[in-house]
Amino acid sequence: MLKTSLTLLLLYVTAISLAQDNSQYEKKEFIRHSDTLRYRILYPENYNPAQKYPLILLLHGAGERGSDNEAQLVHGAGLFTDPANRQQYPAIVVFPQCPKNDFWARIDRDPNRKDSLNGLYFPSDRPIGKSLGLVSELLDSLAPLVNSKKIYVGGLSMGGMGTFELLWRKPGFFAAAFPICGGGDPAKVKEYARKFPIWVFHGDKDNTVLPSNSRLMVNALKAARARVKYTEYPGVGHNSWDNAFKEPDLLKWLLSQKR
Repeated sequence: MLKTSLTLLLLYVTAISLAQDNSQYEKKEFIRHSDTLRYRILYPENYNPAQKYPLILLLHGAGERGSDNEAQLVHGAGLFTDPANRQQYPAIVVFPQCPKNDFWARIDRDPNRKDSLNGLYFPSDRPIGKSLGLVSELLDSLAPLVNSKKIYVGGLSMGGMGTFELLWRKPGFFAAAFPICGGGDPAKVKEYARKFPIWVFHGDKDNTVLPSNSRLMVNALKAARARVKYTEYPGVGHNSWDNAFKEPDLLKWLLSQKR
């Protein structure tokens, strides 16, 4: 009975701690015409508006879509609210939220296409989607307020796909990227890849987004002479973001990159 009570207390304290961490992300809305992008933003401790900080954009996965402006913080938010990381790597961090009826990347399934992987392919001949387009405009509005040479993008699953797409939609805009268990159109890497620093992550047992998607992108990036790193986790399924966010050198590597 005592053990059960202690366990429940620990869970309660942990939940409160996580809520307090996430509450440090301010709720915002970016409105263009009749469209609204909900997002959360974390400012550095002792934020000085006169200082130009790095900017990190994190794109969530399909499971965190919605309109509550909360769910997108489920994965990865704690990395940036960690007190040691906030002190050592001061940056502005943005977590936008994609609505349920949309997707960050342009993506289709067609098992008859020769260029698809498990029926998955990324049509790059279409205009940017509504939600990713709003993210792009949000970034443009923030760029004059931050260190424009140190803007970074990363994402998991659907957000990893959005990361690959945003890179070719905005070539020369980002200083580095870290797509996790995503995929993209390998033909578009030439738009941005030359000498571009990118760290790709995937689990080798991922049955949701096959690791062959990341391997294909990594090979294309290498061929285009990107400064690419690839980490594939043995025995890990789709939730490779847990491993990626625990990489001790992730933020050090990321914030050391400059456009």
